Amino acid sequence: MYVRVLVSDDQPDVLEAIRLLLKGAGHSAETAESPKAALAAAAQSSFDLILMDMNYSRDTTSGDEGLALLDDLLKRDGATPVVVMTAWSSVDLAVEAMRRGAVDFIQKPWDNARLLATIEKQADRSKEKKKARSELEIARHVQQRLLPQHAQTLRTISYGGRCLPAREIGGDYYDFLDLGTGRLGVLLADVSGKGVAGALLTANLQASFRSQLELGVKHGKALLTSVNKLFHESTPAEYFATMFYAEYRDQGRELRYINCGHPAALLLRANGTLERLEASALPIGIFSWWKCEEKSVPIGPGDVLLVVSDGVLEAGVEQGEEFGENRLIAAAAAGGSGDVDALLDGILGKVLNFSVGVQGDDVTIVALKGC
Repeated sequence: MYVRVLVSDDQPDVLEAIRLLLKGAGHSAETAESPKAALAAAAQSSFDLILMDMNYSRDTTSGDEGLALLDDLLKRDGATPVVVMTAWSSVDLAVEAMRRGAVDFIQKPWDNARLLATIEKQADRSKEKKKARSELEIARHVQQRLLPQHAQTLRTISYGGRCLPAREIGGDYYDFLDLGTGRLGVLLADVSGKGVAGALLTANLQASFRSQLELGVKHGKALLTSVNKLFHESTPAEYFATMFYAEYRDQGRELRYINCGHPAALLLRANGTLERLEASALPIGIFSWWKCEEKSVPIGPGDVLLVVSDGVLEAGVEQGEEFGENRLIAAAAAGGSGDVDALLDGILGKVLNFSVGVQGDDVTIVALKGC
């Protein structure tokens, strides 16, 4: 494995010794004699690892210059590992550097074999992490492409959705299904898993829906019964999915829905009243058999239907208080006069602001608004 290293130290003989050591091991080094030079080199080139001294000519004992340089390097690029060096055998300084983000430390005078082993080990770990991040980014793009853009234009409602995974990829899934002229399938599911596991199960669930869509054209209950059987047979026993599924019919303005163990959908009427569309069936995939009750409600002009994953309601729980249903209702009421996109973006913004940037679960919102 070839490693390209940026070495920062104020002593030319140290820089040359490390450069020759790395060259002899098949690696390469670019050297910098000051924090300013190290920052300039890091900004201009890409390195597999940075090896930096903690003490420079202006201040040879405290390590303050080194800590400041470490902070600046990590702020610029937190993905490149930094190994620190100190000639003063200061364990406290090394601990502080690692607390701030350094991956390891070397004491001067160093042992050549240990220095090489540390550099190669940390560079290899970094490359594996970068590879994993790249693969997750590809998976994120693939998963985002699975989300619907638009199924069809309807005369009596507008609709849309937003999905923000807690990690690069997640276990929430929403879809809009074209069931024929004037008929729209609306789906939001939350799989019991996050990250890669959740994403794979989500893809499985979507494939089940798409393969059985012809049943949905005939009857929503038959569609979900078939999807439940497929999902149960193709996933481990401990996994399941809560789900809200509905069919909206333009003619008659009727919404037929089945709530499979999902948080209640909220129907905010134009007259200010609220209806909660509660669970009427078990979650999908727990048992091979499955029974449900299909219910129906009208959607009038100005009415808003909100379906969310539990990540919306539980946002902020890490700080000790959940966003909750009341705040969701207030956010919807505040944005109810705009179009669906503005409504969705407004709610999502309030959820993220409330959780102060700490997102512990996938956040997904679907909205329908009567025209």
